[in-house]
Amino acid sequence: MNKKFQHIALALIGLLVVNYIANSVYERFDLTQDKRYTLSEVSENLIYKIDAPLTIHVYLEGEFPAEFKRLQIETRQFLEELQAKNTNIRFRFINPDNIREQLVKKGMMPSQLTVEEDGKLSEAIIFPWAEITYGKKVELISLLPNSIAKTQEAQLQNAVEKLEYSFANALHNVTLKERQKIAVLAGNGELQDIYQYSLLSEIGKKYRLAKFTLDSVANNPQKTLKDLRAYDLAIIAKPTERFTEEEKLTVDQFIANGGKSLWMLDNNYADTDSLYNEGKMLAFPRDLNLTDLLFGYQVRVNNKLIQDLYSAKIPLATGNVGNQTQFQHLNWFYHPLVNGNPNHPITKNVAPVRFRFTTQIDTLKGSLKKTPLLVTSVLTKKTGTPNFIELQSIAKEPKENEFASGPQLLAVLVEGNIPSAYKNRIKPFDTPDFKAESTNNKMIVIADGDVGRNQVLKGKPHDLSLDKWTGEQFGNKEFLINAIDYLLDDSGLIQLRNKTIQINLLDKQRAFAEKSYWQFINIGIPLVLLALFGFGFTYWRKKKYQ
Repeated sequence: MNKKFQHIALALIGLLVVNYIANSVYERFDLTQDKRYTLSEVSENLIYKIDAPLTIHVYLEGEFPAEFKRLQIETRQFLEELQAKNTNIRFRFINPDNIREQLVKKGMMPSQLTVEEDGKLSEAIIFPWAEITYGKKVELISLLPNSIAKTQEAQLQNAVEKLEYSFANALHNVTLKERQKIAVLAGNGELQDIYQYSLLSEIGKKYRLAKFTLDSVANNPQKTLKDLRAYDLAIIAKPTERFTEEEKLTVDQFIANGGKSLWMLDNNYADTDSLYNEGKMLAFPRDLNLTDLLFGYQVRVNNKLIQDLYSAKIPLATGNVGNQTQFQHLNWFYHPLVNGNPNHPITKNVAPVRFRFTTQIDTLKGSLKKTPLLVTSVLTKKTGTPNFIELQSIAKEPKENEFASGPQLLAVLVEGNIPSAYKNRIKPFDTPDFKAESTNNKMIVIADGDVGRNQVLKGKPHDLSLDKWTGEQFGNKEFLINAIDYLLDDSGLIQLRNKTIQINLLDKQRAFAEKSYWQFINIGIPLVLLALFGFGFTYWRKKKYQ
């Protein structure tokens, strides 16, 4: 009897020890092949910064297409990983049906999906959004970002791949104590504010923006350079007036001292208004006096206009019906539609970017790393300038043998120890802090000043990612936002956009065609086996006990 009590006591003690160890030593194991539930070091560092309650509301609850249930499941499992790392993180899934108007007012627009069930198509509305609240800061997260995906399955794949980046980016924003500063350069005929509003209003949510004019260089270049160096990045958006040597040295030394730069340059003058009003325009070179500066950075922006058979559309009046002018949307080869580098986080899964009267870029030999970001199709044609461009040429059937110039580089990322263009030259003004080379710097050069230019509709700026006439969607805004994030990212956060996950989805057509077969396999066979077992067991009992 004593031994029995001893065994029971030992068993209870063993259970208590095992329970204590289980609670003390907690570990989660990711057994997936692509390690989709393993958080990156960047994400973990962000999670550890959270020292107060952080609430995440996810509006993926209710009835929606079966494949997007997968997005709900993946999101829930990802948030469970965050919560396991830091108990300050709390999340809740909410059905948006009764609060749709509130969500739209906050900026969370719904997505309309096509549902295929039993071979029939129907429409469904979902709100693929999450909302993070941390103290007084609120951040919205799109769980179904725009992409180049042609099918909902591919869109879902892209959404799941971006889960970690989307949440990590939001966590970075709400835990950031001091925002980085961006200078939007002015003074050389750059784009007016209204034409940059769509882009700048978006990046202004994450960074501090200020217009910085270079006019003061003429009076006090040393002070201008000192003031510019207080910024982390400079945006040069479509300058149209020639840079002085003093202005060039100011920008050069900003870069040499570690400042990042985003160049959007038009090396040709092309007046689209003249094209529509008069049916033709003269395109001719624009002298910005930047050739030698960019040459020092091992980049050259050329003057020849690029035509591409893969292009965006423009509206063209084709006649009248009553008092209504009829428009037709036709491909305009001077507006190339360009896919991004699929292997770089700036351009991965970004929709095609529209260029307007762009030229092309050559990269020069040197120690700097040059990464192509946007490259045209192979069906291109170069047009020298000055040259007349006629609107009626849009009606001509293109000859493929004329579009044989091959792929053209339109945007390039330059990284490394960028040398000063004034390293071995006479300087236009003396600066005691002159640096001959920057350390581990980055810049992006784009051969089109209009790549970040939004349209204006009834005096108000239009969304950069959408054409107001044709309704076409482009990746310009996302590309430029990613470019700025990459240039200013020192933590490696933007690299999470390169995460690849393989999701095995159901083949709907095959499932519908083989519906009866799989119903029999999953329902019929288990019932048949159960019936056989019942009859066999009854027969065995009768035979044994008869």
